[in-house]
Amino acid sequence: MNVAELDQETRTDHASEGRRHAVGLLGAAVVLALTCVLSLAIGTENVGPSTVWHSIVDYTDTGNQWIVHELRIPRTLLGIVVGIALGLSGALIQGVTRNPLADAQILGINSGAGLFVVAAIAFLGLRSVWSYVWFAFVGAFVAMALVYLIGMTGRAIATPVRMLLAGVAAGAVMEGLSYGIRLRNPRAFDSMRYWDAGALDGHTLAVVAAVAPFVVLGAAMCLYVSRGLNAVALGDELAVAMGGNVVRTRVVGLLAVTLLAGAATAGAGPIGFVGLMVPHAVRWFTGPDWRWICAYSVFLAPALLLTADVVGRVVVKPGELPAGIVTAFVGAPVLIWLVRRRDAAAL
Repeated sequence: MNVAELDQETRTDHASEGRRHAVGLLGAAVVLALTCVLSLAIGTENVGPSTVWHSIVDYTDTGNQWIVHELRIPRTLLGIVVGIALGLSGALIQGVTRNPLADAQILGINSGAGLFVVAAIAFLGLRSVWSYVWFAFVGAFVAMALVYLIGMTGRAIATPVRMLLAGVAAGAVMEGLSYGIRLRNPRAFDSMRYWDAGALDGHTLAVVAAVAPFVVLGAAMCLYVSRGLNAVALGDELAVAMGGNVVRTRVVGLLAVTLLAGAATAGAGPIGFVGLMVPHAVRWFTGPDWRWICAYSVFLAPALLLTADVVGRVVVKPGELPAGIVTAFVGAPVLIWLVRRRDAAAL
């Protein structure tokens, strides 16, 4: 086989793989659409598909239509926005740091964002997500910097497990401080108990409108650096030799993580493991191409979060489990499995 034939075969393989990924992406979009329907229809009071449809296109403010329109539509939209933020932040931080165990919750980034939000509410009297979302960004950035400093302290190499331990330790300290502040100011947090557990319930469209612009900006930054993540995965020296700008990719990527994790925490509270599980599951289908991993995460991460929210509504009827608790039940065994994998440190 000559060079021209080999080149043509390679192009054909790439085109076939691209079509397969595109079809799979369409399937992921369908999965998200189905989970949205379930989120609108299932709860303490189940609602039929026709009622869901009329609640969207012909709302009359009566009976179950009110439940769908006023309660479940904001809840579902927030789940989509927060799910996208969690999925992309997890994929980005795994790609930028080359750490397969990275996740905004596990590395303490969500805990840092939550601590600063709690401090803003308790000490500054802020109540609107429009005001304390900025503190979430600062907290996410401070937590991320703190974890990196702890993980790289001393002569040891900052391995994935070392960074994981640093994140768990820093996150525990920040969560302890956050709980202490809440205990001293119980009245300020009576209305935010579900936020603390990571829940989609009890939020209005105003919360969605407050966090969505930052998620869109973070997603755009993710799109910008996704190609560079493929070069970073090869190692810094090889990435530079191939013409990649490693510093720019890392800086923009970590800024995007700050925006996405901060917005998700401000909107729904600290929800963990979604950003850990989805990129790993997607990688089994797409391979190591971070462009496709990020694209699939946009659809499958909110689908997972909405599924967890629906499960939380039905397992303890007539009460509800916050989505953050459901994802923790599923995500903790996944984390243990990843840590035990022999090749985890080499990813």
